Amino acid sequence: MKIYIVGSVGSGKTTLARKVARKLQVPHFETDNFVWSRHSPGGIRNEIEVRDQLLKDAVALDEWIIEGVHIDWTDPVLRAADQIIFLDISVRKRTWRIIARYIRQLLKVEKANYKPTLTIFLRMFKWNKYFEEQMKPSFLMKFNKFTHKVHHFVTDKKVEEWLQRIERG
Repeated sequence: MKIYIVGSVGSGKTTLARKVARKLQVPHFETDNFVWSRHSPGGIRNEIEVRDQLLKDAVALDEWIIEGVHIDWTDPVLRAADQIIFLDISVRKRTWRIIARYIRQLLKVEKANYKPTLTIFLRMFKWNKYFEEQMKPSFLMKFNKFTHKVHHFVTDKKVEEWLQRIERG
């Protein structure tokens, strides 16, 4: 099984990817970790060639869950995926999730790949808006080529129903 999970910050991508990867016992990759080398606080941006090779290596595996918000350079994932899950959860719900995540990270209840600073927290609201206005239309346009394998979910209930179908096999 090869599943690509996409959506904005706060849409539930990582949470869903972890659940599915654990249930199916397949590797889970975050596209952010192709972009960033996480060896130092804040990370260092990988060269494009490194990013693309990391992506290529992941896609070459027999099974995987890949999740992220990237669309410009992830065509190999779109083509290889058996299913594409688009988490198009409401802006309001994503906003609340961003706030809750930040609080959990500050309390050290939730681990982050980055240092949870006020600057990054505020950027997430900008990224959320940018996704809605700029990226979402790009996703929808790209998905036109893959309609047979795209699942477009706008509610958590629909995501849970899909997850239950995956769990039953």
